Amino acid sequence: MGQVASLPRALSKLGHCSRTEALALIEAGRVFVNGRRATSASQRVDIARAHIEVEGRKVEAEAPLYLMLNKPRGLVTTRRDPQARGTVYDCLPEGLPYLAPVGRLDKASEGLIFLTNDSGWADYLMNPASMVPKTYHVKLDRPAGEAMIAALRQPVEDGGESLSATAVRLLRPGAKSSWIEVVLTEGRNRQVRRMVAAQGANVQRLVRVAIGGVALGPLAKGAVRPLAPEERKRLGPCP
Repeated sequence: MGQVASLPRALSKLGHCSRTEALALIEAGRVFVNGRRATSASQRVDIARAHIEVEGRKVEAEAPLYLMLNKPRGLVTTRRDPQARGTVYDCLPEGLPYLAPVGRLDKASEGLIFLTNDSGWADYLMNPASMVPKTYHVKLDRPAGEAMIAALRQPVEDGGESLSATAVRLLRPGAKSSWIEVVLTEGRNRQVRRMVAAQGANVQRLVRVAIGGVALGPLAKGAVRPLAPEERKRLGPCP
């Protein structure tokens, strides 16, 4: 037996659509498994063996695709936004298979984000146990002295969560603002902003500049490009 998963997860892993979109397709009666209309999202299928059709077309795994995007500030990291805000998908060319973002950047944040249809690779990168570092350059609304840098290197308790950084250093001092570098191996919601707020400061800009050994580099804001095979190898398991 191959990999068994719920029908929405199977459609997502095959690169057809997101799990949320899969639920809507199942509820609309548009999904068939082995010739029978699917009636429950809890139905489990063998991804490798099941014959799955959506609107009369067989769903087959797409070739793996790995992209990097320089996310502009102001976009949300979701496929469809109920508030009709711009999304990272607005930056992608037409004709691509379904791709999912690997982790998220909030609307006010910018920089490096990966998109892929390889869910196993995405799960590996997002799992804190994989210890893949994410590097951020952060502009604060005040000077960052030695005391603040030292405090940011210590775990912070916030909302019942322990927030910690792998490394923190001063990048660029200033009289009214400053830039620091923060490296994380976990991805709590708005983690850097919460850690900074715990020190009485505010984030003015937050840019993710690297994930693992892959740097954002000169990629223009809003631009996208495929990851090179050697970049994928630096990030961990991949085909």
